[in-house]
Amino acid sequence: MASLPLFDTDGAIYMASRRDPAGCRVGLFGVPYDGTTSFRPGTRFGPAAIREVSSGLETYCPQLQLDLEDLAFADLGAVEIPFGNPEPVVAAVRRATQAVLELGLKPLMLGGEHSISSGAVAAVAQRHPELALVQLDAHADLRQEWLGARHSHACAMRRCLEVLPSGQLLQIAIRSGTREEFRELSSSGRLVAIERMAEALRLLRGRPLYLTVDLDWFDPAVMAGTGTPEPGGFHWPDFAALVEELRQHQLVGADVVELAPQLDPSGVSSVLAAKVTRSLLLLLGAQ
Repeated sequence: MASLPLFDTDGAIYMASRRDPAGCRVGLFGVPYDGTTSFRPGTRFGPAAIREVSSGLETYCPQLQLDLEDLAFADLGAVEIPFGNPEPVVAAVRRATQAVLELGLKPLMLGGEHSISSGAVAAVAQRHPELALVQLDAHADLRQEWLGARHSHACAMRRCLEVLPSGQLLQIAIRSGTREEFRELSSSGRLVAIERMAEALRLLRGRPLYLTVDLDWFDPAVMAGTGTPEPGGFHWPDFAALVEELRQHQLVGADVVELAPQLDPSGVSSVLAAKVTRSLLLLLGAQ
């Protein structure tokens, strides 16, 4: 099959995937962009790093008792994006996500910085107007603008809310933000403590869900390779608890963002990101 015009298929491919989307259930794609990074750059290298280390994992997930070898999914490559400002990049992501949906696939996007998520959410919400958004993140990302940019990665959830018809956003265990952001989190009821994660998600069973995973949600002890690390984060058992609950949900799209692999010479951060990706592929493919 000739490659889709919106995607560049040069480079590594995620383990057990194929290029041809025919007959597939999930479409994986990368967005190598970090144009608004506010602290340490490098997330443009994240999608390639996740693919490159994925073969170091098993295709089988003991928690889900599912195997990627049994899932028909396509690695479509990298979205071809313009250099520079984020607005054209977000628009390109939206078009690419729409193309994935039109192929009958559920989208799983690898970033790149968090600013790209609003493009994917907009496309999925157009297909699923009742879409609810679930955010794993160290940061609230609710600024109206940051350093003059409305589409900065520090504004990711603000921009997502603008394209989310339901207005339903759960922000799980956010631990960093401005005073104003935390006032909004408190008054809106969107902030969910880790202890209440499963309880809050149960209320969304039956609704289409989009999960956005900013990898700095994990503690820097296990995720050093991210641009804005924040102490006090979470570990694999916390993510596994989320995966367990999501087995009962209609997950229709997801992204994994903010891996800056060069900041962790050990490569452990990239492996963690690849394992998160494996879980999400299997969840998307099983539903």
